[in-house]
Amino acid sequence: MSPPSLPRPVDRLSGGTPSHRSDAFHLPAVPAAVGTARRNVRALLQRWGSGRGTSDNAVLVTSGLVTEAVVRTGSERIACRVRTDGRRLRIEVADENRGASVPVPLGAGPDDQGGRGPAPVCALSGARGVRDAPHGAGRVIWAGLAPAPGEP
Repeated sequence: MSPPSLPRPVDRLSGGTPSHRSDAFHLPAVPAAVGTARRNVRALLQRWGSGRGTSDNAVLVTSGLVTEAVVRTGSERIACRVRTDGRRLRIEVADENRGASVPVPLGAGPDDQGGRGPAPVCALSGARGVRDAPHGAGRVIWAGLAPAPGEP
């Protein structure tokens, strides 16, 4: 007769693979929200045990998505959601879509402080898109990322 097995943590599937995880936070749609979103995402991914490269990429993508929502949508509040299925990371930013614009890649010189639009998001994400938010309450801009090379 074998001894009883010990309980497994609920955030891991058999074999040690992380299960689905998700977290969200809301912010006012002001320029300072970009930095707050970056810090929140970095702290969240650190708790989830993500590697530094993956976290760095996710923070850059978050910065781009939140900046788009703050600058171009006329929103008062935004919501940021981060989720993983254990293999890919997905970052979503929901806004109130009070503006008339859709994210468009812009041109910027190497020394410009802004004007890149969603270019960093496009460069780092394997999949990205825009969809209407549930119940017609705005839109969701999202990007999917794979782990950085050499990271689980």
